[in-house]
Amino acid sequence: MPHLSFEYSGNLATSGRFEKLCRKAAALMAATRHEGEAVFPLGGIRVRATPCQAWCIADGSMEDAGFVHGRLQIGAGRSPAARQAAGDAIFALMTEHFADYFAEYPLALSLEISEFSDAGTWKHNNIHARLAARG
Repeated sequence: MPHLSFEYSGNLATSGRFEKLCRKAAALMAATRHEGEAVFPLGGIRVRATPCQAWCIADGSMEDAGFVHGRLQIGAGRSPAARQAAGDAIFALMTEHFADYFAEYPLALSLEISEFSDAGTWKHNNIHARLAARG
């Protein structure tokens, strides 16, 4: 269950960047390996982006300032090194993806990873089986 959510300031909504970011992040997560093993199961990967309709950055005086905050939620069981490697890779992708915008406008990028146990989560998913059946 790796779910990556991007929350971003509404002034970035028309930039057209988020569909591409979601696809690139999903591909990166699918390809992420640590010590030769996949870090994330392909069938559990979800990436989404949601604009905030109301926001304020700093004192509100920079009307063109924006933010993108990534939140990666994962199930327990990955080593600290695997979590660090995944976070580093995703944040590098975010930084690269917004490099041209960052060069021109005030922009805050951030990423957090939260891990939770199986207790308190419910899942019903046939995607893993369907992926396996494809070969």
